[in-house]
Amino acid sequence: MTTPGHDQATHTARAHSFNAVAAQYAAVRPSYPPALFDTIEELTGRPLAGSRVVDIGAGTGMATARLHARGADVIAVEPGEGMAAEFRRRLPGVPVVRGSGNALPLAHHTADLLTCAQAWHWTDPARAVPEAVRVLRPGGALALWWNTSALDVPWISEAAARAGRHFGLDIAAEKRNVDARVADPTDRLGLLRRDLRWSRRVPLDTHLANLGSHSLFLTQGAERSAAYLAEERRHVLAVFPDGIVEEAYDVTLLFATTAPTTAPTTATPPAPTA
Repeated sequence: MTTPGHDQATHTARAHSFNAVAAQYAAVRPSYPPALFDTIEELTGRPLAGSRVVDIGAGTGMATARLHARGADVIAVEPGEGMAAEFRRRLPGVPVVRGSGNALPLAHHTADLLTCAQAWHWTDPARAVPEAVRVLRPGGALALWWNTSALDVPWISEAAARAGRHFGLDIAAEKRNVDARVADPTDRLGLLRRDLRWSRRVPLDTHLANLGSHSLFLTQGAERSAAYLAEERRHVLAVFPDGIVEEAYDVTLLFATTAPTTAPTTATPPAPTA
């Protein structure tokens, strides 16, 4: 049985593992579909253009770049030195400050929108939710989202099962637990949920490098991860013999607004649809 201290050490190691592969992460990770940002604009009731946005756990700037391209006035917050350095290289005109969602280095009530792409699960929601409320202006919004593999697609389900057997994990349970781990544990904000399906076509090498950029692989040791990826190449080529892989994703968006007085909202999240 693992102890709480062991679990925390593992969580911390996985959270910090990306700094050593920041360039790989930026080159191969999937981005986010335009429909996601359309949905955020619909839910906030205002365009991203001209909005003051804080992107928490910005990493190498994948989400930040899309927000910036939509005309948002974005400031990025990133705790990792390697990721922040890659961010500055790719987005030299966008400010990035070192910090985390648990302790935002920002003034009270200054943001129209706080976003967090693929990173809220590295925060402590008991600290991060009050921080979000503190930094958001009255009536501001919090948008959290993740790309998760579409496990109803047969080849993706089979690949997830292979990864689970190799690493001793239940990948489907990992996906189901996204909401349970990272949402507002006190339901202070009443998070709403939206799910969007999208896909991308990439060369096999990009697909495998994307897998290898995940914290699960980065913390398992190079030899063990390389053995898995070599075997996975054979399996994926059997499905996509031309070497072009169609990856399918569900973007899970969790969204909430603060009341005009910054009091908690009372919206009830809908039943999961993924």
